[in-house]
Amino acid sequence: MLLDVGTLAHVKTPRETATRAERSTMAKKLLLVDVDCGLDDAQALMIALAEPTVEILGITCCFGNTTVENVCRNVLHVLDVCERTKIPVFPGASSSLLGGVNPTFVHFGSDGLGDAGETANVGLEHLQKEHAVNAIIRIINEHVGEISLVATAPLTNLALAVKLDPELPKKLKNLYIMGGNLEGKGNTTVCAEFNFYLDPEAAQIVLNEFTCPTYIAALDFAYKHALSKEFFEKWINQDSVKANFMKRITTKTQLHDIGFVSYDAFAMAAAIDESIITEHLECGVHVDLRGEFSRGMMVLDVKDRLKKKHKAYLMKKCDLEKFENVMMSALQ
Repeated sequence: MLLDVGTLAHVKTPRETATRAERSTMAKKLLLVDVDCGLDDAQALMIALAEPTVEILGITCCFGNTTVENVCRNVLHVLDVCERTKIPVFPGASSSLLGGVNPTFVHFGSDGLGDAGETANVGLEHLQKEHAVNAIIRIINEHVGEISLVATAPLTNLALAVKLDPELPKKLKNLYIMGGNLEGKGNTTVCAEFNFYLDPEAAQIVLNEFTCPTYIAALDFAYKHALSKEFFEKWINQDSVKANFMKRITTKTQLHDIGFVSYDAFAMAAAIDESIITEHLECGVHVDLRGEFSRGMMVLDVKDRLKKKHKAYLMKKCDLEKFENVMMSALQ
C-alpha cells in the first residue's frame, strides 16, 4: 500500500497569473530534452515549443519508440511543423548499455509517428555532429544550476553522461522523467514499463546518481489521468497546422479503452508549470535488475528500508483542467 504525503499547499506565483503575452517577457525557463520521439514525445515537445516562458537549449535523441535515426528525423520534422528549426538536435544512443534488448517498434508504429509517412522525406543535414551525451554535458556545464532536464526516453544518454561527468547532477536545477511504475504493473512485461524495460541498468544509474530534485511521471500515474475521447477529438480538430499534423499521425494509433493517454506530456507539463502536479509521493526508488518477471520494474521504498539519502518525487495527482489547457495551447 502506498503512503500519501498529502496535497501540497500552493500559492499562485506571478508567472501563473500572468497572461500569455506577459509571460513571454519574463525570464525564460531553460530546458534540455532527451527523447525517443514517438507520438507522445512529439506531443511533449509541442507543449514546450508553444510555451513563451520556455527556451529549449537542445534536444537529444535516444533509441526507444523507434530507431535513433528515425527519432532524429521525427524531432526535426516536429520542429519544422512548429517553425522552430533553429533548436539544435543531437543523435545519441542506438541501444541499451548492455545491448541485450531488441525492441519491436509497434506501439506508435514502426517509425514512431503512426506510420503516417510524415518523415519519409526528412533529411538529416540539420542534425548536429556532436553526440547527444557530449551535448548534455556541455550544455549543462554552460548553464550551471539553471537547466531542467526532461527525459522521456530510455535513460541511456543520461546514464552515459553521468559516468563521463559524475558531478553533472549537482549542476542541474532538476530532472523530470517519464518512466517506471508505481504498482508493479507493466505495459511491456508483466512488471516493467517500456522506458525502464528497454534499459534497466541506465534507469538504475540515473535514479541512483542524479541527486538533483527528481520528479517522475510513472505509467500508472499517466493511466490514472487519461483524458476523454471527446477531448482528444476536440484537440486534434482545431483549425491549425499543428493540429492537422497531430491528426495525421494519430490516425492509426493513440486512444486506449480508458481514453487518451499522452505519457510524456505529463513530465513536460510539470517541468513548465509545477502547479499542474498537485500531489507527490516522496520516497527512495530502485530499479530491479535481476528478477525473472520484475526486471525493469521501479521499486518504491516507502518505508525507507534502503535508507537512500536521495528521494524522488513521484507524481500522484494532476490538475486536469490545467493540463488540458496546456495540451490545447500546444496545437494552436
